[in-house]
Amino acid sequence: MTLAPPAPPVPPAVTVVGIGADGWAGLPDAARAALADAQVLIGGARQLALLPPSCRGQRVPWPSPLRPAVPGLLAAHAGSRIAVLASGDPMFYGIGRALTEVLGPDALRILPHPSSVSYACARIGWPVEDTETVTLVGRPAARLAAALHDGRRVLVLSADADTPAAVAGLLREQGFGPSRLRVLEQLGGADEACLEGTADHWPHSPGDPLNIIAVECRRAPGAPRLGAVPGLPDEAYEHDGQLTKRHIRAATLGVLAPAPGELLWDIGGGSGSIAIEWMRSHPSCRAVTVERDPARAARIVRNADRLGVPALRVVTGRAPGDLAGLPAPDAVFIGGGLTAPGLLDACWDALGPGGRLVANTVTLESEALLAEAHRRHGGDLVRLAVAHAVPVGGFTGWRQAMPVTQWSVRKPSTSTEADSSAQEPAQDPGDNG
Repeated sequence: MTLAPPAPPVPPAVTVVGIGADGWAGLPDAARAALADAQVLIGGARQLALLPPSCRGQRVPWPSPLRPAVPGLLAAHAGSRIAVLASGDPMFYGIGRALTEVLGPDALRILPHPSSVSYACARIGWPVEDTETVTLVGRPAARLAAALHDGRRVLVLSADADTPAAVAGLLREQGFGPSRLRVLEQLGGADEACLEGTADHWPHSPGDPLNIIAVECRRAPGAPRLGAVPGLPDEAYEHDGQLTKRHIRAATLGVLAPAPGELLWDIGGGSGSIAIEWMRSHPSCRAVTVERDPARAARIVRNADRLGVPALRVVTGRAPGDLAGLPAPDAVFIGGGLTAPGLLDACWDALGPGGRLVANTVTLESEALLAEAHRRHGGDLVRLAVAHAVPVGGFTGWRQAMPVTQWSVRKPSTSTEADSSAQEPAQDPGDNG
């Protein structure tokens, strides 16, 4: 039997071409050929203006807002040879991500150009692998706060000409005024320039909107030091006393065990400390905190902004009723409201296989609920106690904080695991006579 030859691969529907400030002159032959052959050219107005008359395709500027318009715009030109222009590397905070999500990777041919990060590191001699990148394009400047650590090097992708001054202001507010700033404009182009100063004394007015900011972090003397692991100082938070204290917080986050990309439900947010430090553990971690008191909910928003995780979602409402409609969590923390009817069951039911639930309490009533949940589902039931040394007359003694009862459990992945995870009631030792 003769086998039919394999069908030729379907050519990509869209070619994505990265272009730099050097425009047409900086493009390799393959990119030039794709643009010259395209029937439709889609890109920003600035990018389209870089193309010569020899690119005869219909020029279509991106509308604003861009992301919701992508599917419709591509559908409107289906059947045509489409080339999309992107700044630098299309897959580095670029349009390539949105196109991949809409069309799938097999429908795309991507021709990257050196990114602004590669250009910036080449200009100032920073190893790319040792340099953190934070984008403020379409995102609040508060995101930068989580990346500020003494001695670190950070590249900030600017939204516009006003971003450098906004970054300098944020650095001053965060206690990093001595940090050195270099604003690199039009990298790779004929008008390339570099502006320099410190956050404390930033002398420059807004310049070119196409810029990237290099920050050498320097903490001011006396400014608070915030570490990279859970257990920030209590003083880092604005609160009214409803705060999971530092040592308990560190132990709680250790059990919650955040991993990149995971989503936390923080029930009874208080000051938001658990959700905030969950999100600080990795840039891709997400969290939703539910807090019934509007003043506390507003306080959580302020804490999240100041500590560099403005994407924290704050729901002002009551659990379990206001949990409906939230995206399914990978982990749940209950720091308040345990006695609300149905709360524990609702949180347990919301978790998928392998999800984690952690609940803390200091009251006997809630402790009884946790003991019953432990009997039904297994897990670990522990008591956490912290004492602080305080003056006692002319000496020093220990002052005990209220002990915290903590239940932590992982939802079984299989029915067999579920059967073995719940513990049978133990026989009272006194029964042995």
